[in-house]
Amino acid sequence: MPTPGISAAPTTPTEWITYLEGKLGAQAAEAQYYNTYYDAEEQVLAFAQRKFKEEFGYLFADWRDNFCGVVIDSMTERMRIDGFRWGDSPDADEDAQKIWQANFLDSESTQAHTDALVAGISYLTVWGDEDDEPTITPESALEMVVQYQPGSRRKLAAALSKKRDDWGQEHVTLWTPDLVYVTTRGHKDSLWGEPQTAKNPLKVVPVVPLVNRPRLSRTKPWSELKPILPIQQAISKIAADLITASEFNAYPQRIISGIELNEDEEGNTVAPIQAAIDRLLLFEEENVKWGQFSAADLANYETAITMLVMHLASISRTPSHYFAGGGGMSSNSGEFTQSREAGLVNKVEDRELHFGEGWEKSMRLAFLVKGDKAKAKETRAETIWADPEYRSEGQKIDGLLKLNQLGVPMRQLQEDAGYTPQQIQRFEEMQEAEFKLQLEQQKAMADAMPQQPGAPGQPGAKPKAQQGNSGNDNRKNGGKAA
Repeated sequence: MPTPGISAAPTTPTEWITYLEGKLGAQAAEAQYYNTYYDAEEQVLAFAQRKFKEEFGYLFADWRDNFCGVVIDSMTERMRIDGFRWGDSPDADEDAQKIWQANFLDSESTQAHTDALVAGISYLTVWGDEDDEPTITPESALEMVVQYQPGSRRKLAAALSKKRDDWGQEHVTLWTPDLVYVTTRGHKDSLWGEPQTAKNPLKVVPVVPLVNRPRLSRTKPWSELKPILPIQQAISKIAADLITASEFNAYPQRIISGIELNEDEEGNTVAPIQAAIDRLLLFEEENVKWGQFSAADLANYETAITMLVMHLASISRTPSHYFAGGGGMSSNSGEFTQSREAGLVNKVEDRELHFGEGWEKSMRLAFLVKGDKAKAKETRAETIWADPEYRSEGQKIDGLLKLNQLGVPMRQLQEDAGYTPQQIQRFEEMQEAEFKLQLEQQKAMADAMPQQPGAPGQPGAKPKAQQGNSGNDNRKNGGKAA
């Protein structure tokens, strides 16, 4: 939907800021909606009956029966980047690893993945610091938005970052391929100030979107929570009904009829019976009758909630054993668990494929900041992901031993075992050091061993008599030569 007041493609910085600010507002509103459910901050009492609110008020205001976090975290906990390969080298690139570590991306990459899965998209901004060293900064969909060039799903025409400080002032940065614009606006101002302009030395918009589940025809970000929220809302509603029923209908309701009711001085009805465990109830009236309503069966609520949780697990491809009582595991074997998690593993590998392209592009931009044009143009790049499949240690080692018998190189086996490129490099260095130490120990032991006098190779040793067929012949001839 075009931004009000913008009838054609923006041409000036002010028009770009106005257009992208409107686009960011729509994107941020949807992202915040999904963030609310992931953070378990949705309004649970909105699903409660009026009786629930009258009886409990806000006693359960902080109560949540929310499975959105399980769906997202079951994916992000399996998404870990161990490094990058560049060009033909089979080893992890050391320069890329230095950039990665300098930008604290071991932890912040997980935040970028989480935001992309929840909101449908997150961003990576690549720039240079005061020492011209590359910085890679993950950004939220609440604070950044991009615009692609017409007809392209890769090249960006512009990107905008909008942040608010603790004093209410808003700061905007607009990137275009040629220039960078920076401006601010006070919390009481309606217009942005005159943008400050600087050249963009990279000649491209230095922002990389991490898009979750991209499609050729979809233009809006797609959240992993989108298909399961109706089910989550139904679970919250039934759980609220369960709490209400547990207060009013979970106990037998006793009934006594045919007894005269008395009133106190203020006209209030007084209970004619005070029941207790050590009291016997006696009635003089001959028409008194008593009985009780049976308690409500709360298992019906549990059955409904369990059914909905199974639907949620199926749609999100989250293993049912991630949820309490989900499905009941009929086998505890590693192969059975592995087969139950196959859908989740395949989903994670699909997301890693697309996220990996974004990380590789951001690393190319980082090399461009460093002035390494060869690596900045290298298309043979690969993101090294940790194995997303959980296996027991016994299964893992047994499989690696079988692969070793097939001739798979040791370095590949170490990667398959889950060791990072840095750990493998340390293994090789330690193995080399151990080999040198063994050689030194063997040489020291050989030098320390006592030598026997007259031993071959020692001073004073006599030459050994020649042995062979000729000697045998001499002995046969009485010591005479033939």
